[in-house]
Amino acid sequence: MPLAREFNFDGLVGPNHNYAGLSFGNVASFSNVKSASNPKQAALQGLAKMRALAQRGFGQGLLPPQMRPNFRLLRSLGFTGSDAAVISKAWKEAPVVLACAYSASPMWTANAATVSPGADTDDGRLHFTAANLNNKLHRAFEHPQSTRTLRQIFGDERYFAHHEALPGCPAFGDEGAANHTRLCARHEDAGVEFFVYGRVEFDPNAAAPSRYPARQTLEASQAIARLHGLNPARTVYAQQNPGVIDQGVFHNDVIAVGSGQVLFYHEQAFRDEAATLDDLRRAMDSVGSALIPVRVDTADVPVADAVASYLFNSQLLMKDDGKYALVVPQECSETASVARYLDQLIKSGGPIDELLTFDLRQSMRNGGGPACLRLRVVLSNEQAAAMHQGVLMTEALYPRLVAWVEKHYRDTLAPQDLADPQLAIECQSALEDLARLLELPMLYQD
Repeated sequence: MPLAREFNFDGLVGPNHNYAGLSFGNVASFSNVKSASNPKQAALQGLAKMRALAQRGFGQGLLPPQMRPNFRLLRSLGFTGSDAAVISKAWKEAPVVLACAYSASPMWTANAATVSPGADTDDGRLHFTAANLNNKLHRAFEHPQSTRTLRQIFGDERYFAHHEALPGCPAFGDEGAANHTRLCARHEDAGVEFFVYGRVEFDPNAAAPSRYPARQTLEASQAIARLHGLNPARTVYAQQNPGVIDQGVFHNDVIAVGSGQVLFYHEQAFRDEAATLDDLRRAMDSVGSALIPVRVDTADVPVADAVASYLFNSQLLMKDDGKYALVVPQECSETASVARYLDQLIKSGGPIDELLTFDLRQSMRNGGGPACLRLRVVLSNEQAAAMHQGVLMTEALYPRLVAWVEKHYRDTLAPQDLADPQLAIECQSALEDLARLLELPMLYQD
């Protein structure tokens, strides 16, 4: 029996799932702005993926939605009165701000935090740092609830350490695990923590994108490594290619994904591909392992096709036989170059020998795929036993969650529906029921 397992904690899509197009630089999100969404379908699609992976024996949990609308945000910006009055005033005077308060973005739990397992940290505990997400208004208010949620699920201080988000200023822009990968031989072994950043705040001459913002800074990544007590010899930093950020690759997990010994990446992912691979190889050698790079050439899959299909925003899962499964969205089979590439990849005899395809159309249209939806947490057997068990996906929990969604979620949510005070009441009622269902009674209590 392995001494540790990797668990994927997927974001449960909330009843406020809507397409507001708030994330400049996220091409998929922008292309569906102001269209009608289907919250019920979105949640059920996500739950189906969670259940399927749990049935396969992968560690699978969920992170609950955040309460929406965010009345604290609205009131802090000068909207006063009853909840209904606040919504009415915001809709009339600043509808974009109301959309920010109703943002469904906490579903992207890859942005919830950066996580370092005990095998990598100096005190042997599992460390969490909630991401400040300060590049976007609609995300910058997520980290207090993210921290509260993670503390309630992983509460035993003997095993878990929680850090507050980094200072909310441009120098320490932090997007969480979307720009962080862990590589190792086995999950219980010491590994290499790989941070990818978009820009350097304190070097005015450093390369940076010109069209879209680089959200993660080197300074933020270095701060998290210090907070988590990581070994410098086993910590690697690399800059994302500014050119691909300007093509809509807003996070590293849209152009590369790693797990175990495998780094699956696009030719244009990194500013200096050769140096990045050399650094990773040296670090992997220090833990007695070897890097297995799987490179996708631009000639096979153009960056635009990678972004459209979210090929690299897939989940790379280590199987018991030492091979890897790639969890991809249905859009990969609908993009010709990507479909051809994946067919060749599975037949190549390389480390990735299985493709698992899911319909995640609703979340894809909101700007994220399988990897955006999950936060990876490596847990030792003792840590797994110490965490709150109510969020782990089981055959008993799945139908209860489906029934909860069927009861509380709308089939259609149009932009103008955000002005309806009844939607706020529905969201609050749904999440209060969910807290009881998951046995987390203090989940939404400040």
